[in-house]
Amino acid sequence: MEVGLMQRQWVDYTKSLFLEDFLDSQFIELQKLQDEGNPDFIVEVVSLFFEDSERLLNDLTAAFDQPDVDFQKVDGHVHQLKGSSSRCLRCLQQLKQETCLVKNKLENLFRMEQQIMAAGGSIPSTELIF
Repeated sequence: MEVGLMQRQWVDYTKSLFLEDFLDSQFIELQKLQDEGNPDFIVEVVSLFFEDSERLLNDLTAAFDQPDVDFQKVDGHVHQLKGSSSRCLRCLQQLKQETCLVKNKLENLFRMEQQIMAAGGSIPSTELIF
């Protein structure tokens, strides 16, 4: 596939991620920290976030599976994950689904970036999207 076409697809996809609130200004700030010396910076940061999130979600699930739920422990896990607590199993399931959805969206974005780079192109700046 032609580099120019891949770049346009990347721009369109990235724009949709911003419009759907999967990405925000924090993503642009992360991009500013990435350079030739560390070209995988964003992928590494996002991967660490998802590893930590998965661990915390598993800890929360295990805490809710106990016969006597230790809400103080649950509260600690939730604060690590989001900064506020909502002690609700349904919310936990929704959070897991949303985390998985965001992970899939960003993995797709990173795959598109790898294809562009492998084809000899460069990643357009997200500041130019809007």
